[in-house]
Amino acid sequence: MIVDYNILSDFSKVFIYPSGRKFYKDEVPEISEKLTSFLNRMEDVDSFFELKYQRFIVIIVSEKTPLTIEQNDQLATFILTMETEYKISLLDKINVCFKQGEYVQLKETPEFKKLIKNRGVSKKTIVFNHFINIKEEYENEWEMPAAESWVSHMF
Repeated sequence: MIVDYNILSDFSKVFIYPSGRKFYKDEVPEISEKLTSFLNRMEDVDSFFELKYQRFIVIIVSEKTPLTIEQNDQLATFILTMETEYKISLLDKINVCFKQGEYVQLKETPEFKKLIKNRGVSKKTIVFNHFINIKEEYENEWEMPAAESWVSHMF
């Protein structure tokens, strides 16, 4: 069941699925509708979702009502279905997502390293950490300067 973001504790589980491309405007309502339907079918699970920057599917599940193994499998199947239906990659968390002005870009690691070398990005560039686990991390550590992030060793 979908609940208000603010009632989820800081220890709620976060799932982030970075898209290989920006969601098209006409896809956003469809994807939102499918997420709403999917999460509402899990009546015993308190959850929240958002499509952030038209690039990320973020799902937050209350630690008080965690996913069962079966529900976790259902979520994985749902995400795989979304990948196929929209011809996007959602499970590749190794690529680097970062902000360039108002836009969110995604580059494979070698390409990102080239951007560093060519000064296309700096230590101040905001990058996204897809490996966070809880809501508190989502709020404070998901978006951070590259120098403080998981890519800092590349500089």
